[in-house]
Amino acid sequence: MRSKLQCGSISRATSTAVALAVVLLLVVVISQSAQAQSYTVLHSFDNTDGFGPSAGLVQATNGNLYGTTSSGGAKNVGTIFEITPAGALTSLYSFDDATTDGAFPFAGMVQAINGNLYGTTAGGGSRFYGTVFKTTPGGTLTILYSFCAQPSCIDGAEPYAGLVQATNGDFYGTTAGGPFSGYGTVFKITPDGTLTTLHNFDESDGEQSEGGLVQVTDGNLYGTTYNGGADSGGTVFRITPGGTFTLLYSFCVQPSCTDGANPYGGLVQATDRNLYGTTSSGGANEGGTIFKITLSGTLSTLYNFCVQIGCTDGLQPQAGLVQATDGNFYGTTIAGGTYGYGTIFQITPGGTLTTLHSFNLNLTDGAYPQAVLVQATDGNFYGTTINGGTNNSCNGAECGTVFGLSMGLGPFVETNPTSGKVRTAVTILGTKLTGATSVTFNGKAAKFKVVSGSEITTTVPAGATTGKVKVKTTSGTLTSNVNFRVP
Repeated sequence: MRSKLQCGSISRATSTAVALAVVLLLVVVISQSAQAQSYTVLHSFDNTDGFGPSAGLVQATNGNLYGTTSSGGAKNVGTIFEITPAGALTSLYSFDDATTDGAFPFAGMVQAINGNLYGTTAGGGSRFYGTVFKTTPGGTLTILYSFCAQPSCIDGAEPYAGLVQATNGDFYGTTAGGPFSGYGTVFKITPDGTLTTLHNFDESDGEQSEGGLVQVTDGNLYGTTYNGGADSGGTVFRITPGGTFTLLYSFCVQPSCTDGANPYGGLVQATDRNLYGTTSSGGANEGGTIFKITLSGTLSTLYNFCVQIGCTDGLQPQAGLVQATDGNFYGTTIAGGTYGYGTIFQITPGGTLTTLHSFNLNLTDGAYPQAVLVQATDGNFYGTTINGGTNNSCNGAECGTVFGLSMGLGPFVETNPTSGKVRTAVTILGTKLTGATSVTFNGKAAKFKVVSGSEITTTVPAGATTGKVKVKTTSGTLTSNVNFRVP
């Protein structure tokens, strides 16, 4: 299992520091109370519809959110579900490890350009070491690949991370390893299921990559490993779509691992072109860190968790970050907070952190958030917790939740893909798009078709340049959350 809740040591402070921490704690509690109305539990799982969602959500072109649970369902080995922003949940598929369709999906899914959703399971399949699957938004599932199909599992085993669709149309992902395959792999898989192993980790350059990959503006893919590297504290790496691998940084190279250690989550590229992420341990207080790293590998620590007495600011972030439309980053910690069950936080690019919500198992609002947040096109954030909620039918424990968090940010549009040459087909996702009167790419008008209130199809117009995509509607103009890049 991915979840690790071991606590780092908490340093003792002087009486002056204690007094200051008490003041900070009061500020945090007051802030949480003021923002309590912004947090909503949308669904509490009950085992029949899933148990322990450890993955983030993805918003599809129909405007709804899709996710997975790592266990529960009809066969108790995980599910795929759809949930509306208002909280109406539909179970679409229950995995079955007695067949070859996979088991234990720890990662979220990605919606491809063709409209289908693609994901991984860490177990099951024809060899019982995990799969890559495709599902329609309605829940019709197809297994594309079963790992450990090659001798000694040289194709990898146990993919705990999800997939990313690159600009070439192929998907890229990682495996955490397996009993015969060593330390894990980086792979490429085509939409029809042809898999190519691009890199085999050898511990010196990383081990157990669970955070997934991100393709950035230079066209390359970047990721993290939980273990391995020069000091066994995990790594940050770069790999080209063709498989050329570069180790960028090994964590724990500083005394007492003050630079952080063991990154579970993936990376996000911010508007400043740098990459941002988290480590689940290490740092000045051994509670994990938030870091920034350049594309060439220069790392700086933005925040050390557990700086407050009792780790009320959070402890052990296991998920990556999302940069929202306000320019700030948002994330979760799996432990710490006022009640010890994890937090939601906001951090500025300069490193100022604000705790937005402390989870409380006793208040049934969820516990132990392990997944990255998603900002949907309505401007709100959505996420999952692996425990908590109102139903305790999962081995005597609460089964987990889906939650929403409103920070008052306005709606926007999102494009799929986020880059493309002239005449590239583009899907625009948003809210209340019916009646749209114009679509522009950095000011250049494009022909378009309104498919539904949440979807517009278009193509990159001649003369378009890199910049924001804007959709003019009857209620105003919606702007894309990131620049659309025209090579």
